[in-house]
Amino acid sequence: MFITGTDTGVGKTVIACAIAVALRRTGSRVGVFKPVATGCVHRREGLISEDAELLAHHADCRQPLDVICPQRYSEALAPAVAAQRAKQPVDWDVVQRSFDTIARGSDVMVAEGVGGVMVPLDEKHTVVDLARELGYAAVVVARATLGTINHTLLTVSALRQANVRVAGVVINGYPSDTPGIVEETNPRAIEKWGRVPVVCLVPQTKQKIGWSMPQDIVAPVAAVDWRGLM
Repeated sequence: MFITGTDTGVGKTVIACAIAVALRRTGSRVGVFKPVATGCVHRREGLISEDAELLAHHADCRQPLDVICPQRYSEALAPAVAAQRAKQPVDWDVVQRSFDTIARGSDVMVAEGVGGVMVPLDEKHTVVDLARELGYAAVVVARATLGTINHTLLTVSALRQANVRVAGVVINGYPSDTPGIVEETNPRAIEKWGRVPVVCLVPQTKQKIGWSMPQDIVAPVAAVDWRGLM
């Protein structure tokens, strides 16, 4: 499946990691793929995507990080802008080879986009084009707060216009203890006007999300039949 979001910072990587954990529990070999990443960090091994590190860890995917995330840029900008400034355009042949390598050794694949679906990757492609080329069902990660109906419906509409099947919406950061009227009514409104299922509500957590994944995040995600949604 292809994990995308209504915006940057909505928790795509966290949800993708939790889905990978849930799929691993079913005995599946989970491949993870982050084709393009920005805001990467310089280390002794080279330029590293920390999102790709987390995906590899939680999926127990043994592929090298430069295969899991073949196109990496240091500046935290839209990929097309970061690539232009680095004078290193996205190499789609490298992306394809990485995808093929991971897919060959996996039972299921979880691919994560970058930013929202209309973020430009180069002069001709946006994230929604990448989703269409992969051919996977999309899962949209959305916020729980005011404004999420508009953002989510726009994202779903853009995906469908590109002939990408939308499997469902995950609302992340849901205030389960004290939800207001906005948080209580948003999921139903998204389902009604978006004609798309909200497959789970993932609560806010005070725990640091890193090498260990909080159980209050994994539990609602693991309750979803992700293979069925695929």
